[in-house]
Amino acid sequence: MAASMREVAALAGVSMGTISNVLNHPELVSEATRQRVHAAITQLGFVRNDAARQLRAGQSRMLAVVVLDARNPFFVDVASGAEAVAEANELLMVMVSTGESEERENRQLGQLMEQRVHGILLCPTGESTPMLANLDRQGTPVVLLDRGSRTPGRSSVAVDDVHGGRIAARHLMDRGHRNLVFVGGPDSIRQVRDRRDGAIGAVAESANTRMRTVATRSLSIEAGAEAAREILAMSGEDRPTAAFCANDLLALGVLQEFIQHGKRVPDDLAIVGYDDIDYAAGAAVPLTSVAQPRNELGRAAAELLLDQVNNPDTHQHQQLSFTPTLVVRESTAPRPVRG
Repeated sequence: MAASMREVAALAGVSMGTISNVLNHPELVSEATRQRVHAAITQLGFVRNDAARQLRAGQSRMLAVVVLDARNPFFVDVASGAEAVAEANELLMVMVSTGESEERENRQLGQLMEQRVHGILLCPTGESTPMLANLDRQGTPVVLLDRGSRTPGRSSVAVDDVHGGRIAARHLMDRGHRNLVFVGGPDSIRQVRDRRDGAIGAVAESANTRMRTVATRSLSIEAGAEAAREILAMSGEDRPTAAFCANDLLALGVLQEFIQHGKRVPDDLAIVGYDDIDYAAGAAVPLTSVAQPRNELGRAAAELLLDQVNNPDTHQHQQLSFTPTLVVRESTAPRPVRG
């Protein structure tokens, strides 16, 4: 059994009130008494019950980051930025993965609400999140992460994904490609739609360029490999010469599948990914990717959230948007001139 405060008080020869002061207001207790209490804590292995204390206060010291897929290194890097801010403010950060499921997202948000979390950074699965209204009523601050807010009544931190899609498609066209494919899904995820729309806009500016879409069930390496098999099944002349993938995991899946089928990248298919995760540069063929400031996204979102918590009277909701950049690598090297 865990030692209790009463046992610590008995061993140290002090009152329960003194134990409470040592733990919460040590400046009120003499140095000699503090040392005696800490010696008793160490001897008994006492661990304070923060859960009960936070329940009485009505709020925990936990900040939650809710992401689409915790296996995606992009979200790990974003969470790392948020964690640095949480740590500096003596908060515990936890990352929760919805698996791109709206049902799971609603269940997890409900559980976080029951835990009275300090605040939530949320990357939504879809356009509508019913639990947000309940969180607002309870007074749990929520900042949208990697998704712009469509209302001035909520803070958000996002990237201009339409611009990201545009620069990806333009890069492929600048390399001479006129038959493109967009690989991405599910369509319920706004970032996927925005990246595709940006690419469509760029392609529309070229009279002799076309782009089709190969929809995916998720944003995973496995889904990318499935999309690659669909592309490989297309007839020779009809097969696209370049692919823009909605994220790097899809791009890596396409790349691996093409290589396993004896195809060459970029000769047989040029590939652009999105996010510029660390694995992109270390791929079998280093991957051209649209880079997002992953760590900065998490930091900015956490800082907005804590300002809302700590300064409710003066806090101003903000909708921050970062501009992505293109990192060019071997997967889109210029096409060789064939004699």
